[in-house]
Amino acid sequence: MTQTLNTPKNEAGSRSTTSPSASRWPLAGAVIAGPLFLGAGVAQGLVREGFGFTRNAISQLALGDPGWIQTVNFLLTGALLLTGAVGLRRVLRPGPGGTWGPVLIAVFGVSFLAAAVFRADPGGGFPVGAPDVGTMSAHGAGHMAAGGIGYLALSAAFVVLARPLAARGHRGWALASRIAPVLVLTGFMASAASVLVFTLGAGFGLCWLAAVTVRLHTGASPSGR
Repeated sequence: MTQTLNTPKNEAGSRSTTSPSASRWPLAGAVIAGPLFLGAGVAQGLVREGFGFTRNAISQLALGDPGWIQTVNFLLTGALLLTGAVGLRRVLRPGPGGTWGPVLIAVFGVSFLAAAVFRADPGGGFPVGAPDVGTMSAHGAGHMAAGGIGYLALSAAFVVLARPLAARGHRGWALASRIAPVLVLTGFMASAASVLVFTLGAGFGLCWLAAVTVRLHTGASPSGR
């Protein structure tokens, strides 16, 4: 009789011990997504003829015959971000930021999927033979809209995620997370004047998301929230 009663209790204790760790593995998506996207983009930019980081955006790498590589990069990054959003939801709920933080990261992920469907316009001499100043097409406008909505969502997510960071005692991280949107959005506003500044701003946003996700994971409360 004693053995019968103790066995379920032990099994339940085992589940409670392993469940928090197992539930956080999707967080890796939000950590990997940014470095993967940037690494693949930089690698392509260094070898693609006619591409220059001061003239061209990484999105334009989806143009031309090898453009499928960047399209896959967009799709994979979007999928990883959506997975990361699921992981954030599991880790944060029911605490601060547990609802809107993951939702906003999911919107950011969907924006990458949309960017894969709506390709950027040629311009800045890329692909080879394209004019320095291109014209706006319907798919180019869709690409820009996806990027704008996505990075606005990411910026809002940083503000939301400052709450769980502060709740875990990481007040310096929380302050930095509230400042990060300024750098991201400054890059977007400067895009007409400098493509490189735009790329740096967008890249910073991806890297900061990875850093914040790691901080939230390693600094999670004992209850596993």
